[in-house]
Amino acid sequence: MGVALRVIPCLDVDAGRVVKGVNFRNLRDAGDPVELAARYDQMGADEVTFLDVSASQAGRATMVDVVGRTADEVFVPLTVGGGVRSVEDVDRLLRAGADKVGVNTAAIERPALIGEIAARFGSQVLVLSVDARRCQGGVETASGYQVTTHGGRRGVSLDALEWAREGQRLGAGEILLNSMDADGTTNGFDLQMLRDFRPHVGVPLIASGGAGTPRHFVEAAVAGADAVLAASVFHFGTLTIRQVKDALAAAGCEVR
Repeated sequence: MGVALRVIPCLDVDAGRVVKGVNFRNLRDAGDPVELAARYDQMGADEVTFLDVSASQAGRATMVDVVGRTADEVFVPLTVGGGVRSVEDVDRLLRAGADKVGVNTAAIERPALIGEIAARFGSQVLVLSVDARRCQGGVETASGYQVTTHGGRRGVSLDALEWAREGQRLGAGEILLNSMDADGTTNGFDLQMLRDFRPHVGVPLIASGGAGTPRHFVEAAVAGADAVLAASVFHFGTLTIRQVKDALAAAGCEVR
């Protein structure tokens, strides 16, 4: 028996409301995060991820409150990312009820953060979120992929594949690979990127960006994803979690 593939809805939370746009722009309101998370729990989600997209301190306090209220109603693991900059931030979110915490920009700025979090709480609570795209703007990397920060708006000259490997070495327990080329397009996950990263990632690899049909989730699983994450297709009712799991099961993937 292999490990069951996880299906994870992602809720982008801005000032206490769920929002969704294309490539992190043109955000639309998609509802109350606690209500949505509870609905996904009932629909069979294996985990729920919250991404705090309001980078203010007020947004942080709101997020801790959202996590606390959600943890009271939702019984699947909760992952929270966005604006996590310190061991103290992680502690606050875990105490509020989060099971895992995602780091991104702050870890790029100070990679030692990964080791500090892993040492204090264990690798299993730490997800390294890698917002990757094919190199552009004159940047060249060995893998052909570069890291972006600030919700994909800023490209840096850091090799995304090398960064994923380094993150694991420092103690990240999972890699959330978000293709900025595919994000919000609903044209399918970035299969080439998944295939390129898979041999180098020895921890669970979560595919994110581009889901539009049940078939897309199957393709991501075949390309090597251990978990598949999506937002807009679930929020706006295009797909249900059950449809995705049925498609995965029909294709021979083990699902919960």
